[in-house]
Amino acid sequence: MTIQIVSLNVGKPQMLPYKSEELLTGIVKNKVETEVLQLTPLGFIGDGQADLVYHGGPDKAICVYSYEHYPYWERELQLPLVEGAFGENLTVRGLTEDQVCIGDIYSIGDVQLQVTQPRQPCHKLAKRHNRPDLVLLVQTTGYTGFYFRVLVPGTFNRTLPLTLLARHPEAPTIAYANRIYYHDKHNAAGMRKLLEVQALSESWRSALTRRLSQE
Repeated sequence: MTIQIVSLNVGKPQMLPYKSEELLTGIVKNKVETEVLQLTPLGFIGDGQADLVYHGGPDKAICVYSYEHYPYWERELQLPLVEGAFGENLTVRGLTEDQVCIGDIYSIGDVQLQVTQPRQPCHKLAKRHNRPDLVLLVQTTGYTGFYFRVLVPGTFNRTLPLTLLARHPEAPTIAYANRIYYHDKHNAAGMRKLLEVQALSESWRSALTRRLSQE
């Protein structure tokens, strides 16, 4: 698998104008021109989130989005898009949702990262691009991106290769997780399969456990 880091993006929370209001959000990320950036268990130095109830934390330290999806969104939104347009920290090639599994461990230099869950789009993404149905579109297409937790923090060098270190043989892909979460919501066997993966984020574990209890 050839993986390319197209862009490393960070940004602190800022006010985002939307119609007659302003929203405090960390969704605006800017490309980092330096080759290296320090990475902590909570994310990159210089990055931040506004709503810590739903964003950020150890399980969602790094947001990753596939550059392969950009042409689709440029056609759909009828806008030219720059890297970081979806609020991601890493814009990458070679890590689409059907290629990445929950629990996968990657290394870049001495840093180690683990996939925890699909990215769940929120209303601020829709408002950033002035497209009210964007959250639903992201869910429908399955072009969600995903999150890394930081297993080994350190100096992140975006010029180094991002390499798959380990994968559980039965780990579900991000695409599978999206299908169960958004489209096949009563698939108890699918929910149990996701819950069997120890690396699954706590927020998804809680949500799926509640849903499964109602079946």
